Formats: sequence, C-alpha cells, structure tokens
Amino acid sequence: MSEMKLRRLDLTLLLVLDEALRHRKLAEVANRLGLSAPAVSHALARLRDIFDDPLFIRRPGGVEPTPRCLDLAPLVASVLGLARQAVAPPLPFDPATSDRVFRITGLDYEASRFGPPLLARFAAAGDGLRLSFRPHARDAAMAALAEGEADLALGFFPRRPAGIATRRLYEETYLVAGSPDHPRLRRRRQIDLPLYCALDHVLVSLSGGLEGTVDAALARQGLRRRVVAAMPSFLPALAAVAASPTIVTMPRRVVENYAPRFGLRAFAPPLPIRPFVLSAAWHERQAVDAGLRWLVEQVAAVAAEVAG
Repeated sequence: MSEMKLRRLDLTLLLVLDEALRHRKLAEVANRLGLSAPAVSHALARLRDIFDDPLFIRRPGGVEPTPRCLDLAPLVASVLGLARQAVAPPLPFDPATSDRVFRITGLDYEASRFGPPLLARFAAAGDGLRLSFRPHARDAAMAALAEGEADLALGFFPRRPAGIATRRLYEETYLVAGSPDHPRLRRRRQIDLPLYCALDHVLVSLSGGLEGTVDAALARQGLRRRVVAAMPSFLPALAAVAASPTIVTMPRRVVENYAPRFGLRAFAPPLPIRPFVLSAAWHERQAVDAGLRWLVEQVAAVAAEVAG
C-alpha cells in the first residue's frame, strides 16, 4: 500500500471493517459503533477505494466479504488489538508476582546507601524482583534515562534536562576521614583550617582530576590544599586513607557508615562546603509505569531512613 493510501486510512475505518466482518449486517455495525447508516456506507466506500476491492457484496439479510476482505481480517484485528493496548489503562504492578529487573544508575555512594536496603525490601515484597546498579554520573545518567537504558537515576542533578522528572530525597553535607595513627591527627578532636590545608588529601574523582568542590571552597578564601591522589569511588578512597598519612573529605553519610570499617575517625570540616541535594530522577514517558512508581516509593522510604 502506498504512503498516500496509508495516510487516508484511520482507525474508524478499520473499526467499521472489523465490525462488518464480524456481524455481516451494516445496521448492526452502525448500532455498535454509534454511527449513522450513511456514515457506515461512506466509510465502506472509502475502504473500497483504499483497498481497490468491493470488500463486501450485498446479500439478502446482510453482506458477504470478498476473498480480499477475508485476507485483510487478521491484519485488521492485529492493528486494532495494538491500538487497544496503546489506549488501555497501564497494567497494575504486583511486586509479589513480578519478575522485573529494576535498573538504577548512580555512583558507589548511591549503590552503597540504597542497594542493601532496597534488596531487603525486594526480598520482603516477593522473590522475583531483581536489582541492577549501573555506574553513571550526571550527564551519563540523564542519557541512560533518555535512551531507556535505566529506569531510575540517583544522584546530584543540578541541571535537569527536558523530559526528566525528579524527586528530592535529602540534603547531604560533608565530613573528613583520617586514620587515628596519622602522626598529625593523634589525640585531636578537630582539624583547624591551617592543619587541613597542610595535610595531604585523597580526592574522589571519576575523571581523575585533582580538584573538586572542596578546592573551590578553599579558593574563595584564597587557600589551597595538596591532593596527592584521585580515586574513582568512595570506598577505594577510604581504603587509601587507611593505608597512608592522608585525609579525605566526602559525603557525611558515607563517612559515618564506612569510615569505622576502615578504622578511620571522622572530623568536621574546618570550612563551609556547600551541601548538595540527592534526588531520584526518571524519564517523564514512564510517568504511568506502576512498577516505576512503586520503585520510587521504595527509594523514598529508604531515603527517609537514611536521612533520619
């Protein structure tokens, strides 16, 4: 069929054709579709022109489909079935029976803070749900949502692209972690600004760069620090600090949860560092996805526990 003919074909015409095939009486077709008899006759005339076939032959008591019309029957039923699926209400989501794999993107901060409690919630909800974390930051996370490669992104998203919806989870601040065996930290309960600038630092940086948020805060005061290593994620950074005379500044909840496991102490930063808001983000085309809505509520519940 040519593109010209395809543009002339609409769902109302296909509904008329489908009903005529089913009931073989045009008065019944008009009654079922809420159309007048002339409207049904006009629709059939358009269909005959589009398909270049009489389609129906009038017989006593009704109409009889032509061979071409009978050939069209399964195709028309398939097209209308897909159209009905498209306009049907979204399917409900039952975590107890679902075997869905939820794909979340975030860094090791989000994976470590949300992964374990989410897995516990999945196990309590049903034994078919699965979780897949993928390491993407900001722009890459937004691209994964736009391309359908992830269901949800967790992180700090100061710029939200068009088509992306977000939900604020909580605000995060910073702590400093260092070894109690560090020669300049022994018996100290706090780190002042001159000592902070004098110590060697480890920085968490996906790009491998040696400057970050803390350096910008120091620069506003005309100060600098010495970053001796960049690590791609938080837990390797803590491991590096545990094995060397260095310190690291990172999100407070990471330090509180994991620094003791590396034998590290926590200190308040000696300068103001702008906090950041952790958010959940998803593509707006999934707004009617009941499973995604369920996942967002689980993430929000975990966030409330973490923030508390």
